[in-house]
Amino acid sequence: MRWRILSRLSLSQRLSIVFAALLLACCGASLWLQVRANVQHEQEVTQRLSLGLAAHIADNSALMAPSGLNDAAVKDLFDKLMAVNPSVEVYLLSMDGRIQAQAAPAGHLKRDRVDITPIRALLAGGRLPVLGDDPRSADGTRKVFSAAPLRIDGRDAGYVYVVLIGEDRDTVAAGLQAGRMWRYLLWSMSLVTGLGLLAGLIAFRLITRPLRRLTSAVQQFETGGLIALDSAVPALNEASSGGGEIATLGQVFTRMTQRIAEQWRELTLQDQQRRELFANISHDLRTPLTSLHGYLETLLLKADTLSADDRRRYLEIALGQSSKVGRLAQELFELARLEYGVVKPEMESFALPDLVQDVFQKFELAAEARGQRLVPDIAPGLPVVTADLGMIERVLTNLLDNAIRHSPEGGEIVVQLRAEGRGVRVEISDTGPGIPGELRNKLFMRPVFSTAGGRAGGLGLVIVKRILQLHDSEIELIQRERKGAVFSFSLG
Repeated sequence: MRWRILSRLSLSQRLSIVFAALLLACCGASLWLQVRANVQHEQEVTQRLSLGLAAHIADNSALMAPSGLNDAAVKDLFDKLMAVNPSVEVYLLSMDGRIQAQAAPAGHLKRDRVDITPIRALLAGGRLPVLGDDPRSADGTRKVFSAAPLRIDGRDAGYVYVVLIGEDRDTVAAGLQAGRMWRYLLWSMSLVTGLGLLAGLIAFRLITRPLRRLTSAVQQFETGGLIALDSAVPALNEASSGGGEIATLGQVFTRMTQRIAEQWRELTLQDQQRRELFANISHDLRTPLTSLHGYLETLLLKADTLSADDRRRYLEIALGQSSKVGRLAQELFELARLEYGVVKPEMESFALPDLVQDVFQKFELAAEARGQRLVPDIAPGLPVVTADLGMIERVLTNLLDNAIRHSPEGGEIVVQLRAEGRGVRVEISDTGPGIPGELRNKLFMRPVFSTAGGRAGGLGLVIVKRILQLHDSEIELIQRERKGAVFSFSLG
């Protein structure tokens, strides 16, 4: 039950409770040590001041007679001492510590023997205070005393044993000082505990301030999600300032939230691009499929009335539309394999100029049919590159195909190769209408279409970007005067 209650408290509250408990324990221990030190100091002062009292009594020769104790003299001495100083108790002991004479009221004497080891220690000059047995205590209480050897005719006959804090003094002191002492203890403990708690709470509040700010920022991030991230960043930065574990935790959480936000925005952007990709693919498919369906339907309905030339022309148009659909389906399949990591590049070293010449041969007939020129601008002494030969051939094929299809008749397509560090920079340019400004930012992310009759981009450029990313390269669209579209990338 207690642990459940504690678990509901905040860290500052739990720290305050633990600190208060430790502070009370320390105050109690400190006061106990202080009281003990005061008692020992009082005992030492009392014993040091009365150290010669027993010797002074022992010098009274009237106490001893040749036959033993002088009872009359002893009683007279005890009466005088009790009248002068009732706080002391005098005992005459034998050599083995047995009590021979005393002045205790009837029933007050609890012991008939005193341990003589402390007496010998005191007489030998032991460190004060030296505590000895109290004959009037049944629980073994020890008190400061004064002692001296008692001699008869030059030989030891026993000891004078004086308890310096007697029974009467204990009774009077307990009555007078008990209430005062406890009041002093309680007031002093309350004062020290209160001041300590106040200082501790202030210190805990200052120490845990960054943690509270971090907690507030985390809760704000939890309730508001990524929308609340921007407003939570100042609190996170403030909580992360300075040093220590809390600052490190704040910095780690800040980096984590920023990374989550970036990944979420990237996922959102990718989802949007995927939706637009589906929409554009549907647009690309709808046009040729509609045309294909229309011409096939016309052939079916008017098969008996069409001439051979018309039937052939309709079939050629339908075949062309079917080829567009097939090419788009192939590109979509290829893009899906690249997106999901099915295709991995198989690296090999080869000469890029040779690959460019091979690709040129694939497009020679298409270029000649449109009266276009394919121009290789290859610098001498180019280094070999390390890449997937088939993928790079696909990149060049897509870029040249776009350039030929979007360049006017009599246009020029230039493939330029230049050394760049240890690699080669490839630049493909044409004399077509170029890419409209509103399409440039989205050209390599999804298929785009021009609304002004200008140039557009399809899946081919998206495939090019994915392939080059697998080669740690990026495709760039360069703005250049008197040129249509200029695409550039590098291979190492």
